[in-house]
Amino acid sequence: MRAVLRNDRGGVTSSIAAALTAVLVFALPARLSAHDIPGDITIQAFVKPEGHRLRLLVRVPLHAMRDMELPLYGPGYLNLARSDSELRHAAMLWIGHEAALYEDGRRLATPELVAVRASIPTDRAFSSYDDALAHVTGPRLPDSTQLVWQQALLDALFEYPIQSDRSQFSINPGLDRLALRVVTVLRFLPPGGAVRAFEYTGDPSLIVLDPRWHQAALRFVALGFSHILDGLDHLLFLLCVVIPFRRLRPLVALVTAFTVGHSITLIASAAGLAPDMLWFPPLVETLIAVSIVYTALENIVGANLRRRWMVTFGFGLVHGFGFSFALRDTLQFGGAHMLTALLSFNVGVELGQLLVLAFLVPALEGLYRFVVKERVGTIILSALVTHTGWHWMTGRAAVLRQYEFRWPSVDAALLGSATGWLMLILVGSGLSWWVGSKVRQRRSWKHSSGGVSSSPLPPGGTG
Repeated sequence: MRAVLRNDRGGVTSSIAAALTAVLVFALPARLSAHDIPGDITIQAFVKPEGHRLRLLVRVPLHAMRDMELPLYGPGYLNLARSDSELRHAAMLWIGHEAALYEDGRRLATPELVAVRASIPTDRAFSSYDDALAHVTGPRLPDSTQLVWQQALLDALFEYPIQSDRSQFSINPGLDRLALRVVTVLRFLPPGGAVRAFEYTGDPSLIVLDPRWHQAALRFVALGFSHILDGLDHLLFLLCVVIPFRRLRPLVALVTAFTVGHSITLIASAAGLAPDMLWFPPLVETLIAVSIVYTALENIVGANLRRRWMVTFGFGLVHGFGFSFALRDTLQFGGAHMLTALLSFNVGVELGQLLVLAFLVPALEGLYRFVVKERVGTIILSALVTHTGWHWMTGRAAVLRQYEFRWPSVDAALLGSATGWLMLILVGSGLSWWVGSKVRQRRSWKHSSGGVSSSPLPPGGTG
């Protein structure tokens, strides 16, 4: 009898333990602390100055708000009745204190969080500013809504006091820490002006929301300057061009030909005349490597100035497409000054080239004077560049072969685009030829005045 009672008590004890375990299992997830960094998220935002206040509307996936104790129930549903304080805390911690807005260069004070709410993942309110504002300030989701917290969106409205809605505003978003890859769609609505739309990945640094022309110019001069210095393939091509021709006048002709060439394709690409097929960027990258290999091999067999300027112009057209790829995602920061931004980017590229030339020419002169004879040095340097360019060419060609090439359909748009390209190339060729002829005339006049007849440069000549 005692054994039976003992067994009954053990069964009761086991049942109680099982019940407590079940309660704990369901109770523990009631508040969740998230630590994993999301891989890829998209943020939507509006910035609108109105009178003496500036509104910032932001939508962020809730699972990007890490280290927040969210009230949950069931299999991970957000407890909407108890989540308001945590949502407000998340909005201020990850957005309000991170985003820095400026009025005429002065940072605005910490904003007031006017409204915050959770939204379902299929909500489309942020398609326009008015819809987003009405949505965020309107009634929140019913408490009975079963919303999985990893799928929820956090919508927030911040307000900043400003002096005037006609001031110049800029923003440093500071939201790139929310995920490994953050894509932001930002729209600025100035009073009485056209909407400025931005789409960028990661940290764009300071964005002037409606830049003046000189601000756009300075930004893109710096961008062009840094791009040419970071572009190793462009620098190797420039080295190949300079190796056999180091005198001032040949360099003027060659650099001008390269500048005219890449300016044509850069401006035309910004105007939408470049092909938009998937295979086009890898094709351009492959051709840039081909330009390096060809120019280096030409240095080895013997370069001629009259042929080199034409080759430089032709490959300049190819490199211009490469520049346009770098400019594609940043041209939006030029505001209404697209032409100014393009020309400024070109100026930055030329300044970078001049800096490189200012280093290369004396370095080559010293190498040929004190280390190795000019012809031997030209062959050695060109062979090394050929080796590097060949590896780039084969690697990029392997990538290019993965794309399926299809000829574009012949229609009026294609014929119009081809006609525009032909006119641009003819104008550019004529300008490059004119500069080259002026250089040759000055050389011929100098030789004639010195009693020396003008003649083509021998292979490997320095001009």
